[in-house]
Amino acid sequence: MSKAILHKSEGLLAVKVARQAITSYFDNKDPFSDLPSMPVIFSEKRGVFVTLTKDGDLRGCIGYPYPVLPFKEVLVKSAMAAAFDDPRFFPLEKKDFSKICVEVTTLTLPELLDGAFTAYSNKIKIGTHGLMAEYGEHRGLLLPQVATEHGWDAIEFLCQTCIKAGMTPMMWKYGAKIYRFEGQIFRETEPGGPIVEGSE
Repeated sequence: MSKAILHKSEGLLAVKVARQAITSYFDNKDPFSDLPSMPVIFSEKRGVFVTLTKDGDLRGCIGYPYPVLPFKEVLVKSAMAAAFDDPRFFPLEKKDFSKICVEVTTLTLPELLDGAFTAYSNKIKIGTHGLMAEYGEHRGLLLPQVATEHGWDAIEFLCQTCIKAGMTPMMWKYGAKIYRFEGQIFRETEPGGPIVEGSE
């Protein structure tokens, strides 16, 4: 991305904090009271998503697109929500946690795409940009890595983001607000294992 949000050491720590938050819950501890010492950047407000996968399949993904809370707080809240509150999945059980990979994506501030909708696709770089669609009470977001994983082009990415928001696929042409953002990804290569930057 054009400007790294975190240094690598900070990204590695973010993934460890997300995993530790879930571990603390299973150990009947307050996940906020068991946090390690963190650099000052973790006190800054940031948009963050935590993604959980099992055997390469999505197992939970929750986050905050806008920087409304300190990084360390939103990191813990997102990790807990991805594990236990994602409505698409049953709450994670302790016996399955050893099979879960943790991924943290930090976001740049969402940027509204303006001008003619016919130019939207030229403003979206697959693999770099994530998208968020809004219309009335409908809102949906897809992280940059989702388009890459599914092999979507920009048009399909726009349509799928609208679907995620509970709209018809073509609403990006008919009044839905479309935002783009960039994401910096840090992920475990195996459950509880080495942490790398990027989605490759």
